[in-house]
Amino acid sequence: MSTEKFLITENAAKQIVKLLQLEEPNAKFRIEVIGGGCSGFKYNLGFDVKSNQNDVIFQKDGALVVIDETSLNSFMQGSILDFVETLGSSYFEIKNPNSSARCGCGSSFSI
Repeated sequence: MSTEKFLITENAAKQIVKLLQLEEPNAKFRIEVIGGGCSGFKYNLGFDVKSNQNDVIFQKDGALVVIDETSLNSFMQGSILDFVETLGSSYFEIKNPNSSARCGCGSSFSI
């Protein structure tokens, strides 16, 4: 496991920078863990112009990713954000070493 708190792959950084061109100039890519889904928790991903006092900001190649301290320290420590492109789809994927199980559709997880 990496000693880094959170890593962003090159593919994820490129896609975030690309998508940011369609957003507000000060927007950042926010990730938070919320309750829900069939496994107990799910990720909420999106762009946000607000910053909160308990936000932790990660940067790679011009991409800014914001995660609140609770989501990071309680659920996502050591995770990797990637952007995956396959023949039929493309999506952001969070590889979380703390997750003990994922639901069949991959949108929720448990710790």
